[in-house]
Amino acid sequence: MEMSRAAYRRGSFSALAAQAAGVAMALIYPPVCLTCGVMTGRHGALCPACWRAVRFIDWPFCEITGAPFDHDRGEGLVSAAAIADPPAYDRARAAVLHEGPARKLAHGLKYADRGDLAPIMAMWMARAGRELIDVCDAIVPVPLHRGRLFLRRYNQSAELARALARLTGRPLVSGALVRRRATRPQVGLGKGARLDNVAGAFTIDARRSDAIAGRHVLLIDDVLTTGATVNAAARVLRRGGATGVDVLTFARVASEGAESLYA
Repeated sequence: MEMSRAAYRRGSFSALAAQAAGVAMALIYPPVCLTCGVMTGRHGALCPACWRAVRFIDWPFCEITGAPFDHDRGEGLVSAAAIADPPAYDRARAAVLHEGPARKLAHGLKYADRGDLAPIMAMWMARAGRELIDVCDAIVPVPLHRGRLFLRRYNQSAELARALARLTGRPLVSGALVRRRATRPQVGLGKGARLDNVAGAFTIDARRSDAIAGRHVLLIDDVLTTGATVNAAARVLRRGGATGVDVLTFARVASEGAESLYA
């Protein structure tokens, strides 16, 4: 009995100490909005104004590319772009449009070493890509070339993939898909230039080919613009024996109206 009371007292003291530490940390590092810095009620959250400004991608959208439609056209419809030029992947989904607070989150993760943003971004991705996650056998991030990885220190797509795998329990496969050729940054390039830029950029590491062959792959990237990068990667994954390739990104760019968002 005495040991039980002692254990209880120790547990109570530990709980009080943890609570005090939490209060102290909140005073030193008060919770602020992830995108604008305004005070919030808890860490890792957006303020009400930024939350309202996020444009989540919900139905209706193209069943193949995930491009949002401006009105409901019925279940199972696909965009004209997807019919005219079918992508190399099966389906693509994105959580949000790449604008406002969502754009700040993506840029913070990619350019400002804000790895702490990956968990909340992965939560939004899990919501948008539930149907893709349910059927995938492997989560594969779009890789960086080793030279750029050395300069940037980490791969934002890999951070999202790691957070998503931890959240969903799906296996993360790193190192199987390799970017064998350094490419120019895609920012500022048109669709044709983007396609040329990533042509032949990816390959499967022969030592990890068994991690791709016979598996339904969920390819992860941060932002979808023209889709040149994920298309090039999807083709290589299919040649490597993947039974299916879906794409899930945090955001996608809206450039020419709702239906023209070709992934």
